[in-house]
Amino acid sequence: MTETLKCIGCGAPLQSEDPKKPGYVPAHSLHKEDVICQRCFRLKNYNEVQDVGMDSEDFLDLLNNLADKKGLVVNVCDIFDFEGSFIHALKRIVGNKKVILAANKIDLLPKQINKRRVKEWLKKTAKKYGLDPEAVILLSAQKGYGIDELLEAIDKYRNHEDVYIVGTTNVGKSTLINKLIEHSVGEKDVVTTSRFPGTTLDMIDIPLDENTFMFDTPGIIQEHQMTHYVSDKELKQIMPNKEIKQRVYQLNENQTLFFGGLARIDYVSGGKRPLVCYFSNNLNIHRTKTEKADTLWQTQLGNLLTPPNHSDHFDLNDIKAVRLETGKEKRDVMISGLGFITIGPGAKVVVHVPKSVDVVLRNSIM
Repeated sequence: MTETLKCIGCGAPLQSEDPKKPGYVPAHSLHKEDVICQRCFRLKNYNEVQDVGMDSEDFLDLLNNLADKKGLVVNVCDIFDFEGSFIHALKRIVGNKKVILAANKIDLLPKQINKRRVKEWLKKTAKKYGLDPEAVILLSAQKGYGIDELLEAIDKYRNHEDVYIVGTTNVGKSTLINKLIEHSVGEKDVVTTSRFPGTTLDMIDIPLDENTFMFDTPGIIQEHQMTHYVSDKELKQIMPNKEIKQRVYQLNENQTLFFGGLARIDYVSGGKRPLVCYFSNNLNIHRTKTEKADTLWQTQLGNLLTPPNHSDHFDLNDIKAVRLETGKEKRDVMISGLGFITIGPGAKVVVHVPKSVDVVLRNSIM
């Protein structure tokens, strides 16, 4: 039986027949050592992404095969977009395996954040989704923070079994795996990393010892994240890559904040108050009167209100309005895949986003 050769960057089986399909390499490169496919080569060297036509169903099928296997699951989520990056089908995938929750991108949140409180909040929220992790580790794969702590936890809970690393697209899973390999074996940048969704296409196995492996699984594409409404160029604008500076806007009733042209929040009632915004520093926030907001969105989409950089890339007829009240406590209004707004008690707001994007009201993590 011939062994299937796989790309060491994304795990796709290598082939030289169809340049449009995953795992393509020119025939003359097929039997070299440590081959990476053309897509990974472009990602690594030019940061270009090629679409490979795998949707969330395919990804979930691949992950469902995990349910019968033994091992430890490390669920990587994005702390900046926890609700958006949490896999709701995880309980089904995991079965009764132990889980470590690895909350990545802690370096994006302002330094003054209370880390103990964040851990408690993560544990509580995961429980609400039916997941009871053995440990919650805060880390930054980019900065290398928390890697040793994660390796210790993996060692403690894996019980000499395989380790499966799962997460949605864009949570920094491949960057994390590269850091784990670097820390344990000393090799750098084995797995292809990029800020584009769906970089890892099939399971990549990395030996932990003679008998067990760490598997990098494909990132699941979440349809309810804003990241699916933007081009690759715009993705760089809305995905924070360094510590977020909070932006505070004093709003009167009947004023509106636009986040680029992708979403808006109308402040309905609760007296004059600050709305504290946590979004990528590159995302433009624009304030206006609510009565002018509809017209502004229609006439300035792609001009004053960007991203999207072209108005025809975004369907203003496909927008929903979500009404929220903060009640008696300080709350965060979380727009999945974009950012969040912290608002004090006693406020009413309406959030406008594309229909399939999730809006979550949660107790403030700040």
